[in-house]
Amino acid sequence: MIWLWGALALWAATTALNVALAGSGLARHRAVRLAIPALFGVTLLVLWEGTVRGLNVSPVILPPPSAIGARIAADLPLLWIDFVQTILKGALPGYAIGCGAAVLVAILIDRSPFLQRGLLPVGNFVAALPVVGIAPILVMWFGFDWQSKAAVVVVMVFFPVLVNMVAGLAATDRMQRDLMATWSAGYWQSLVKLRLPAALPFLFNGLKIATTLALIGAIVAEFFGSPTRGMGFRISTAVGQLALDLVWAEIAVAALAGSAFYGLVALIERGLTFWHPSQRARV
Repeated sequence: MIWLWGALALWAATTALNVALAGSGLARHRAVRLAIPALFGVTLLVLWEGTVRGLNVSPVILPPPSAIGARIAADLPLLWIDFVQTILKGALPGYAIGCGAAVLVAILIDRSPFLQRGLLPVGNFVAALPVVGIAPILVMWFGFDWQSKAAVVVVMVFFPVLVNMVAGLAATDRMQRDLMATWSAGYWQSLVKLRLPAALPFLFNGLKIATTLALIGAIVAEFFGSPTRGMGFRISTAVGQLALDLVWAEIAVAALAGSAFYGLVALIERGLTFWHPSQRARV
């Protein structure tokens, strides 16, 4: 119980510190903004460790973070092989193909009202299909290697990016478009110089949503067939062996990779949309 009471005391102290920082002018500094979530995350890990050890929770039900960290350190080569198979070979190619295709189709829809009336409802229907239903079909079509996982990712990320891109292309008001017309700008000139820059905040909203969908799609697809490697394959086999520390190690690697991927997209967004009010407000 000493572990549990110590973790609860640290939690209370951290909460009080966060409240104090939030109410002071220090919260505006970049270093403090980064330190607060880091401190909060460390506190959650300590609370997790203290709760598991203080209540004598079986490691089969919930292993402590220390056991998960030890498993990560012991199985780094295996985790790297799974990372390459699932994320570098499956999630990233599918993400690039799906998002790129969504942008091109959004421009075609913007150019053709007929496609907007006909294709968007079909895309909405496809987006509503459960991944556990389409993944086995795509695995049968494209095989058990990374190609089928990339195909699942394409299906998952395509529609969110498409919807955001279509909304972004329609974000400019009538006065701005009329002004471009008075300068004798054609459709493609107006698209490149006015409408695509205005659509960037909408596009990046879709791209950030798609980062998590890409990882989920690649991992879930591996449950239905893959080579003897990959995060989804390792999780499914480790659960059958009751190696819950390995399952949580794979989950931790996936979470870290997903957070880094999201942060990279957000960093690119900040560099390309520095002029947007949402970005200026963060400075």
